[in-house]
Amino acid sequence: MLRVLLSTILLLVPAAGLAQKRLMTHEDVFLMLRVGTPVLSPDGKMAVVSVTEPSYEAGQEASDIWAVATDGRTQARRLTHTRGAESGLAFSPDGKWLAFTARREGDEAAQVYLLPMDGGEARRLTNRPTGASSPVWRPDGKAILYQSMVYPGARTDEENRKAAAARRARKDTAKVFDTFPVRYWNTWLDDREAVMLVQEVEGPDTPVVLAPGGGLQGSFNPTGSGQNLNPVWTPDGAAVVFSATADRPKTMYAEVEMHLYRMAVAGGPAQKLTQAGASYTRPMFSRDGRTLYAFESRTSTARQIYFNTRLVAMAGPGFERVRVLTEGWDRSVGAVVEAPGGQSLFLEAEDDGYDRIFRVPAGGGKVETVYTPAEGALTGLSVVGGVVVAKYSAATDPGQVVLVDLVNRRFERLTRFNEERLARLDLPRVEHFWFTAKSGKRIHSVMVPPPGMDKAKKYPVVVFPHGGPNSMSKDAFSTRWNYHLLTAPGYFLLMTNYTGSTGFGAKFADDVERDVLRGPAQEILEAIEEAAKRYPGIDLGRQAAIGASYSGYLMNWFNGHTDQFKCMVNHAGAVNNESQYGVNDGGLSRELRMGGPIWEFGKGQWNDQSPIRYSAKWKTPMLVTQGELDYRVPFGESMTTYKLLQRKQIPSRFVLFPDEGHWILKGPNSRVHMEEVLGWLAKYLK
Repeated sequence: MLRVLLSTILLLVPAAGLAQKRLMTHEDVFLMLRVGTPVLSPDGKMAVVSVTEPSYEAGQEASDIWAVATDGRTQARRLTHTRGAESGLAFSPDGKWLAFTARREGDEAAQVYLLPMDGGEARRLTNRPTGASSPVWRPDGKAILYQSMVYPGARTDEENRKAAAARRARKDTAKVFDTFPVRYWNTWLDDREAVMLVQEVEGPDTPVVLAPGGGLQGSFNPTGSGQNLNPVWTPDGAAVVFSATADRPKTMYAEVEMHLYRMAVAGGPAQKLTQAGASYTRPMFSRDGRTLYAFESRTSTARQIYFNTRLVAMAGPGFERVRVLTEGWDRSVGAVVEAPGGQSLFLEAEDDGYDRIFRVPAGGGKVETVYTPAEGALTGLSVVGGVVVAKYSAATDPGQVVLVDLVNRRFERLTRFNEERLARLDLPRVEHFWFTAKSGKRIHSVMVPPPGMDKAKKYPVVVFPHGGPNSMSKDAFSTRWNYHLLTAPGYFLLMTNYTGSTGFGAKFADDVERDVLRGPAQEILEAIEEAAKRYPGIDLGRQAAIGASYSGYLMNWFNGHTDQFKCMVNHAGAVNNESQYGVNDGGLSRELRMGGPIWEFGKGQWNDQSPIRYSAKWKTPMLVTQGELDYRVPFGESMTTYKLLQRKQIPSRFVLFPDEGHWILKGPNSRVHMEEVLGWLAKYLK
């Protein structure tokens, strides 16, 4: 019934005339429709987007594709009606077909489907036992390139089925490794290989397999469930260009660089296009086919670990002429799309606490700001001719498809998803402020006031630093740590972009590598003092701090260095630099951050900035939460934290989710997690 209701309500009544606004609940946060990134049709008249309808009931979540007219004259309409999630939306060059991947009834794994845009049901194009992902149309529209993970030596469907059956039939459960890494985020890795396949749209059912070979592997997917080679067609459709590394087995003793390779569909080995000294990812050809764009990140040095991601243009018969288009621009490129006419490119990047849109000439030059929303952010730009669409989202809105006017710097909403629910909620707007820290650095913070704030009253303040540390707090909607759910009991929420945050220059982000906890922690404490000056309603006698991942690490540091917090919440936070190094999924990066090999105990930050060394001074009550399948910060770190708290008889509580990874994602678990967090805060702040 809920799904039917949600699918029929799009353009809904405005806030006027509704009942008095109420506080955010977990049901509001979790059950709102979740909007993907829009994709424009070749004529620019339509955008398609995947929209997910969540559910607390396992197996009841639904995801469908919606069509949105870019002239804004008609309501968005649903194109598919299935529970299986659709992803990888891609229009054929003539706009007559939409390719996507989904796992539907009868599928062994996700497959590529083709949906006719003039009406009718989608038809399955692939039937791979190992699945299919990321469809890319050949320039002539007659074939599709996709990816799959196959078993060693198995190329045909039958060979892969036999290999899968043989593994299922094994009586033992041993995992054997000869190289590193062995696991990633929340998944143990196996020996399957990433391959690309070319399937004719009208022709033989047997695809052409493009196996990179030579030990080449793609980038890991965030869940660790596979790899992504990020392939694109060459303009003539005779070859593909992809991103891969041959050095992953060296992860524990060398930096792993990604490089671009070209591989002919007719056969032959993969040819390396880029040179050592940097990583190159996400290749993209210009519309005229003359230029190959890619993202470049420099290799770490003894003096610098973090580098901005730069946009490069490659030209020449072998793409040997490489030019950095964003040379001298002290920001990291997040996404790129060619502007109308091809004379320039639009860039998406984090900048001073905002997600902004920039423009750079196609030949390189000065990067200029094109657009900064008054609140929230525009992401996932899609451009056809003069039509620009994007996804708009903010702390007050989980996402809409919008038509963007970059000339007049404004946008028009093309959808009204979640409008009725949002209109009923009391959602104070995110505010920004800056101050100069004692270190002399300019520090940015984001503040969310309590709902229905009475200026005559005092309210507790909850400090919530972002994780990373190379990340950024901004005006954004989160289903995991929702700002308005956290402030609903009547709290200020303070989020400081401490040293290490992205969007403030490469040096600012890199400085955390030689001062991993002490400096950032001090800046956050100073931000609380500054916030109290700017917001008289803050009650400094009632402070709390919450953090996850890197900021959970900060919570353990705070507990040994300040007693100003009434309580803390620590989700998946490291406590011991040595044990974290030994069991997490990372490689050489931890050694670079700590300032030397682990056996050089007295050197760098291994000992000096390890929270466990200061646990004798712990005294603040702490809630510790953790997913047991987390291999980024394995649950042993949280277990150690909890044992230390119990040893010192500090009020503490440990909540473990055996079926979750680094993030608590399942509906019922997410609800319990937030109930525990809010309950813990209420116990000490009310």
